[in-house]
Amino acid sequence: MPKLGMSEIRRPQLIQATMQVIHEVGLSNATVAMIGRQANISPSIINHYFGGKSGLLEATMRSILKDLSRAVSERLQVIPRHQVGARIEAIVAGNFDRKQLDPKVVKTWLAFWAQAMHEPTLARLQRINEQRLLSHLRNELKSLAQTDQVEIMAQAIAALIDGIWLRGALSPKGIDRQMAKAIIDDYLQSKSIPLN
Repeated sequence: MPKLGMSEIRRPQLIQATMQVIHEVGLSNATVAMIGRQANISPSIINHYFGGKSGLLEATMRSILKDLSRAVSERLQVIPRHQVGARIEAIVAGNFDRKQLDPKVVKTWLAFWAQAMHEPTLARLQRINEQRLLSHLRNELKSLAQTDQVEIMAQAIAALIDGIWLRGALSPKGIDRQMAKAIIDDYLQSKSIPLN
């Protein structure tokens, strides 16, 4: 966790620099010195406030996750509660928000997922992210399905989101938002979930 005191102006610069360096050379080849040069910040200051590359990745992912949460929440706020299908589509759309599809963000996600298997603080962030998505989905599905089916459907939609996202991230063509929507809409229709 970064120490207090990093300027709120400098923090976004450093997060952007971290994503840029990961985008260019990958996490394993990224160094604090490279990130410092990109952000025009001394590596010693980065180490002081973030404890090194791992702390920077954690701070960067917290920022990305905050953007993701905001993208979903903003979409849900404008859809009436009774339009469950539209609200599920909003959750899906938030996960495929343009900010999340920026190539720098995509590569940072991939680096994060790989590191989360080895670092408890990053694994915790991934669990929070996963539980937030499932909670949103369960909350919407509970008015449409039996209790035992809600969990299965929430897990299925989450798996579709993650699977489509990952396949797209690894494809030279990138992530296709329209294809993601079509696939998930097809699943919702197969479960008789009205989309309007």
